[in-house]
Amino acid sequence: MTGPGIAPIDDAVYRAAVRRESERPLDWRFKGVPPRWWGRTPAQITAEAPVFDPDAPEGGAPGPVCVLRADAVAHNLATMAQWCRARGVELAPHGKTHMAPQLAARQLDAGACAITVATVSQAAVFRAFGVRNLVLANELVDAAGLRWVAAELDRDPTMRFVCWADSVRGVELMTAALAGARRPVPVCVEIGLPGGRSGCRTADEVDDVARAVVASPRLELVGVAGYEAAIAQSLAPESMAAVAAHLRDVRAAVLRLAALFETDEVVVTAGGSTYFDDVADVLTGWPAALTVRTVLRSGCYLTHDHGLYARTSPLTRHGGAGLRPALEIHAQVTSRPEPELAIVAMGRRDVSFDQGMPTPLEPAGSSVTKLNDQHAFLQLDGPDSAHVGDWLRFGISHPCTVFDKWRLIPELDDRGRVVDLIRTYF
Repeated sequence: MTGPGIAPIDDAVYRAAVRRESERPLDWRFKGVPPRWWGRTPAQITAEAPVFDPDAPEGGAPGPVCVLRADAVAHNLATMAQWCRARGVELAPHGKTHMAPQLAARQLDAGACAITVATVSQAAVFRAFGVRNLVLANELVDAAGLRWVAAELDRDPTMRFVCWADSVRGVELMTAALAGARRPVPVCVEIGLPGGRSGCRTADEVDDVARAVVASPRLELVGVAGYEAAIAQSLAPESMAAVAAHLRDVRAAVLRLAALFETDEVVVTAGGSTYFDDVADVLTGWPAALTVRTVLRSGCYLTHDHGLYARTSPLTRHGGAGLRPALEIHAQVTSRPEPELAIVAMGRRDVSFDQGMPTPLEPAGSSVTKLNDQHAFLQLDGPDSAHVGDWLRFGISHPCTVFDKWRLIPELDDRGRVVDLIRTYF
């Protein structure tokens, strides 16, 4: 996935793309930003480093607002990079988490070897910002997408790309769509879990797909892929047993297919944001005759959270502080219809709820019990703990489904000053 001596991102392309976007004025299409920013460019705003206070008497923002904490982002980048180095694994973080090329560039600068995507559309976003190394963590069978990949590979000799295959039929479709391509497309055979998502379910299927890839004149067998969190993100014994069994299957496939791989370095890749320690334990320590690159695809480490990953990440699940939550939603109390109920102007259009409700960071003892499209029901511990007009802060659970609700997110330093404006491209 990384060419010798070639940086994983074209710095000139990236800087040109960021400069182009930073010179586009903001307007009413960006929710959660002060109206006084409308008509001004992100470059102008960040040059002033204004304090971002949605409740400011002048220049406040209509709520709700989403912010990133710069110190937490920097800490998480450094922590995960150091952890990967210590465990002898590489990192290709999943870009679908944030779809923010500004953040992807920081991940690559911190040592990530590639950016993972789920679709060709996502790949095109990161390519537009100069990302050279991409992992597409799916079997890619649509002809238009494959033709785009082939054209990019042919156009740019520095580009590195890999995708999955989990069926002989998929290999046939890929081969047909790539007719005329000059460079073969690297492929990992994907192994799945019973009851899970995609991926081969038996060793025979794995071997059949691998042989089909080797026989294809348009594809190149480079490794084995898995996804251990396809059926659960839980620390329950049955979930951990399923993860362990899956990772053993991935390791066995690498060893069994050793003679078929068409590259000197074999790629073995797995690792969401819940079990990446297990991946590093099982998918390292290979025989001396086999050169294997173990690549994690964890993405949520960058911003972490106050919910799902606070409970399950290897770096925080037992009370550790290896990662810090970086995403917050700020919203205003608009109604106190009952003594211990506050209605807050924040709903499903603003904050994640698929992996747990938002976590109130204030007032103490409160909890979000329900979300409507634009409202949150906040159960209070006492009638005087929140008042109409109060601005409250909330942590989130599962960053992937927060980022996609915001086109622009202010990044704040520890004094609340705007140090960057992060654009997303969903």
